[in-house]
Amino acid sequence: MIVGLDAKRIVRNGTGLGSYGRTLANDLSAIVPQDTQLRLYAPDLGKEHFRMQLRNADNLTLVCPEKVCCKSLWRSHGIIKNLIQDNIDIYHGLSGELPWGIHRSGIKTVVTIHDLIFLRHPEYYHWIDAKIYAWKFRQTMREADRIIAISECTKRDIIHFGHVDPSRIDLIYQSCNTHFRIRESEDKLQDVHARYTLPTRYIINVGTIEARKNILLAVKALPYLPSEISLVIVGRRTPYADQVWKYAVKHHLTHRIHLLSNVPNTDLPAIYQMAEACVYPSRYEGFGIPIIEAIQSGLPVVACTGSCLEEAGGPDSLYVSPDDAQGLANALLQSLKGAEGRDHRIVRSLEYIRRFEGNSVARQVWEVYRKTLQL
Repeated sequence: MIVGLDAKRIVRNGTGLGSYGRTLANDLSAIVPQDTQLRLYAPDLGKEHFRMQLRNADNLTLVCPEKVCCKSLWRSHGIIKNLIQDNIDIYHGLSGELPWGIHRSGIKTVVTIHDLIFLRHPEYYHWIDAKIYAWKFRQTMREADRIIAISECTKRDIIHFGHVDPSRIDLIYQSCNTHFRIRESEDKLQDVHARYTLPTRYIINVGTIEARKNILLAVKALPYLPSEISLVIVGRRTPYADQVWKYAVKHHLTHRIHLLSNVPNTDLPAIYQMAEACVYPSRYEGFGIPIIEAIQSGLPVVACTGSCLEEAGGPDSLYVSPDDAQGLANALLQSLKGAEGRDHRIVRSLEYIRRFEGNSVARQVWEVYRKTLQL
């Protein structure tokens, strides 16, 4: 069997979609039969440090077009010619898209849908972008033989917005790397603490600093927490970060807030491990990988209700309304070091998230391929 994978974000993206693609490609290459080839199709080579995260395996090959005048058009349609030439049996769109017209090529297709936030909350997008994404989604639903949803929440949205027969959908939770479980050395912790000038006691939030992520709620909760507790926010800044900072200035909280951008993956585990708790007040997510990373790092998690975060964090994390600053503070007080029941919740959460780790996700995806081809 020859499997084609959409690799645009595998070689370009450092956030959730890129991590999903790289982890799945690596895990698949380790478990597929010897006569199976995995070909990763990208419009260009992307960034070297992302390519270097792929396994050096004989059954894993990166494929880029030799000459293409429009990379987005190639990925949306022109790629079909390459897939036919390469005798691809099944093509997997890893980030919610399939090439237009691929169903007419005879190539079987699978697509992973991570979230439908552009339909559920279009207010977080420029109106024209929301319209384009919605059109692509509905076109993809017509093209796809099988659909993978990464959470029950996303599956419900696919059925609701796409009017898709549930029998076409496979629920497969996102795979998570286990390296956040590995404890950093004391020297590494001290080095990272000094280089980023981290506070002595802090709660951590990881993710793009944008309105949907709702980190302003955590800032509003700070006055209800002990004065020695700070908030460390790790992520790419958007204009929303300026809004958060203005609020902090107005309410004299800037000394308790640390904004960190461009943090390499090699430093992130240490920053997690020195925190006391993780706060993730997002209004809507497709899954919520930082919750898994935080639990792997030995942290209790406080998140918000309304999407899939209860699925990611499990029953022993704490959840509050995305508009309840006092409730968020109360939950965080139950999660700081020394709080009653904190350690027990951490242990139980670590057991819960084992379902997202290792190669089990790749094996489930492989079974979807087999089912799609009826092998």
